Amino acid sequence: MKRSEIPSLDDIRAFEAVARLGSVKAASEELSLTHGAVSRRITKLSRDIGIKLSEPDGRGIAITRDGEILSKAARNALDELSKAVATIKQDTNNNPIVLSCERSVAMRWLIPRLSHFQDRHPDVELHLSVGGGTLDFKRDRITLAIRRLDFPIDPHWEVDVLMQEKIGPVMKPEMRVHFDNHNYIGLASRTRPDAWETWSRQEKHAPPPREIRSLDHHFLMAEAAANGLGVALCPYVLAIDDIEKGRIVAPMGFKEDGSEYGLIYPRDLVLTKHIHLVKNWLTEIAAAI
Repeated sequence: MKRSEIPSLDDIRAFEAVARLGSVKAASEELSLTHGAVSRRITKLSRDIGIKLSEPDGRGIAITRDGEILSKAARNALDELSKAVATIKQDTNNNPIVLSCERSVAMRWLIPRLSHFQDRHPDVELHLSVGGGTLDFKRDRITLAIRRLDFPIDPHWEVDVLMQEKIGPVMKPEMRVHFDNHNYIGLASRTRPDAWETWSRQEKHAPPPREIRSLDHHFLMAEAAANGLGVALCPYVLAIDDIEKGRIVAPMGFKEDGSEYGLIYPRDLVLTKHIHLVKNWLTEIAAAI
């Protein structure tokens, strides 16, 4: 069928509503039309394509087999149109994108790179929200979230894996001799209290700490190590910048611990142009880890 032969969109909308809702009355209420106007549009649609789409059924209406095929196609097409319009409206309105991120990852990795994104995309309004663990996108008004994937994932979420978690001991360069001599304080985060024990089992040849001190967050642990207060068992994503600056060293390197960081968002999220820019940027900087 040529595009010029496609029936009126108004007629298709009326028929799709009747097929979906099961009655002309319900369709007329949804479309804010009279009962007669809806019936005329269905009759006109049937006449234009030359196929019987419905037939009387007592006081109601029954959709024919051909009508079911058309109504399904119409519903899919109207859904796509609705999504397209929503995307256009969101891009036009320039709604801010709220990115939720764990505190340590935000402070040690994301914020230092944020100016690069803003320089490239000054028209994108990106807000950071600090949070961890499970998510409630609607309640907290979050668009996207970066999380360590160590909790159950809701089936209504999409997850794009950003990077593998890599762990290793880091320290101020002057602390290296104490590390090699097994005479050092191990720094840990209270969010992962068993990290040193797990690492020591896996790295049996590595020098264990003489004692372990815990701090509330990974970013505090990493900063304490950079200031010579001990050796931190630190995720690479939190250490990379200080390693490049020479503030800390990682004599044993980093090894994957089997966990991942992911970008999470609702399956029904309308992926606007600005959201795609944020997603692509996060993928880009994660690939550099």
